[in-house]
Amino acid sequence: MKLESRRYLFWAFQLSGWGIYALLTEIMIKLPSNEPWQIHIPHLVLDTLCGLFITLGLRKCYLFARTKSANISIPLHVSALLIASIVWTAFKWAALQWFYGHWWSAMSWFDFGTWSTASLTMLATWTGAYFGITSYLDNQAQKQKAAVALNLANEAQLKMLRYQLNPHFMFNSINAICTLILKKDNMHAVDMLEKLCDLLRYSLYTDPLAKITVHEEVQILNTYLDIEQCRFGNKLNVNIITESHCDDFLIPSMLIQPLVENALKHGMDQAQNITITLRIEQKNNTLSISVLDTGKGFNTNTNSQRGIGLKNCEQRLSLIYPQNNKFKTGNNELGGAWVNMAIPLERTQENMHAAKNTDS
Repeated sequence: MKLESRRYLFWAFQLSGWGIYALLTEIMIKLPSNEPWQIHIPHLVLDTLCGLFITLGLRKCYLFARTKSANISIPLHVSALLIASIVWTAFKWAALQWFYGHWWSAMSWFDFGTWSTASLTMLATWTGAYFGITSYLDNQAQKQKAAVALNLANEAQLKMLRYQLNPHFMFNSINAICTLILKKDNMHAVDMLEKLCDLLRYSLYTDPLAKITVHEEVQILNTYLDIEQCRFGNKLNVNIITESHCDDFLIPSMLIQPLVENALKHGMDQAQNITITLRIEQKNNTLSISVLDTGKGFNTNTNSQRGIGLKNCEQRLSLIYPQNNKFKTGNNELGGAWVNMAIPLERTQENMHAAKNTDS
């Protein structure tokens, strides 16, 4: 909580608390005592104001005591509370005597004990409430700082995971362009270079933490596949099957590309053709994204199925949708591998309003 908000909250509790004290004192003590109103009302006002200002002094003392070690802080707190109780008692007694026309009349030990106990009880109650509220606000502030720090750490990790995908892909693409140039296939080299520039431009100028629509994600994927098509030619076949109503759902940017890249990197032999199928569909309240290929499949005897692309995707989902996502991998019975992700359904505000209008 900001400092200005804490000050406002303190004064709200301070004024309302002492207002309640004045009301209860009037009802429970002043009215039953049959004091003349010309005396008990001014005395109640002075009594309440004195208590308010004394607690302001106690607050200053408590703030000072917090900066000291425990063996100094505890005696300071106790001493301040006892002194404040005696001062308040003396003021209330002196003010009452003055209203009755006496400059000073000594208190009996009974009156001193009764009045001092009442003052001590009230100030101890105020002290308990003060430290209780302060402790709660400090705890909330620490939680808020921890949440902000965790959020910043998650953002940094998400950015790292997004950008970690680029170097491997850039190396392969530039290597392929060089090969085309050496083969004097300049037309394909220029086309591939333009596609690569489009993809890198998107990667550099798009917020790694942003979510985009499925339609935009498929467009980015098609740009990537155009580049890979230049490399593999007829050996690569891709089928993209997307339910039309899923186009407006939101997903993390460049989430699918590493899955396709992983299928090409780990599932394709040089002499083998490969077909990759991307299926995006709604299943109940989740968006299901599946990538299937006809390649070599995952080697279940090693950790090869956990390439950097798959690991990054799984970690990104865990950070963006903690405990609300699914990420599974496996092999097809007829050969090849599959990866399936499931994330919560999300729409942009505009698309949500459009969907509501359509339903109505």
